[in-house]
Amino acid sequence: MTQLDIRPQPPEKEDKLTVWPYWATKMRTSSSQAEGAQREFQVATLEFIGDEDGVLTGVKCCEVDEKRKPVAGTEFVIRADLAFIAIGFAGPISGGVTKELDGQMTLNVDARRSTNVVANDRDYRTSVDRLFAAGDVRRGQSLVVWAIREGRQAAHAIDKFLMGETVLPR
Repeated sequence: MTQLDIRPQPPEKEDKLTVWPYWATKMRTSSSQAEGAQREFQVATLEFIGDEDGVLTGVKCCEVDEKRKPVAGTEFVIRADLAFIAIGFAGPISGGVTKELDGQMTLNVDARRSTNVVANDRDYRTSVDRLFAAGDVRRGQSLVVWAIREGRQAAHAIDKFLMGETVLPR
């Protein structure tokens, strides 16, 4: 297991006087990381490498400078058969469905300045007919358990909308 982070490795101890009132930056190790995960800092992912059948075999990476720009000549490949992308959430992609439906879809700009799609939490319908939204795109960045819950509830609502009834749990 290898965890890549584009940021520099944080210090072992935080300097509380320089970060207040923000969350102090310091090296933190979770129990799953302590079980043997390798961590690479100041590294960017360049591409996923696959075999002739499209099966993942590696991740091409490189070192980055303090501005997160690739450092020439530092490329390397990490062997991999599975990759998880965990990059945080800042709202739906502005060039996606939200742009295509600009003016038709109700959007909500929250305090974090991420634009979320407005949909009710009962049947997950948006202001656009036959378009549903759930999880982070609706509620903003949150715990994965909320996204799973909303995904299941949205599946229930969509199945009922399409079929007239559903056996899916809510």
